[in-house]
Amino acid sequence: QVQLVESGGGWVQAGGSLRLSCAASGSISSFNVMGWYRQAPGKQRELVARISKAGSTTYADSVKDRFTITRDNAKNTVYLQMNSLKVEDTAVYYCAANYNYYGGVDYWGKGTLVTVSS
Repeated sequence: QVQLVESGGGWVQAGGSLRLSCAASGSISSFNVMGWYRQAPGKQRELVARISKAGSTTYADSVKDRFTITRDNAKNTVYLQMNSLKVEDTAVYYCAANYNYYGGVDYWGKGTLVTVSS
């Protein structure tokens, strides 16, 4: 069983930046995909960004060119650098881990709240 613990959330004004971290209790090198999802109040959880073991990345259109996902297998940590934040980025952000690239999420973190104010 792997535990994922997110940190780095908080309050920021629109246009600001935050960096989220996801620390795993075990090795993340066994996961083909690590990702970040978010869920805003009253909305469904959505994919924000994902990164494969080989380092290829995928982003939601709404965050392209503003967010960057990276993974450090040596530190068992995944990061989400969020720049030029908008009010609509306000959500709980969840870390996720997949064993299979095209499969569902095998592990979820408990989430960290990001609040962007105007």
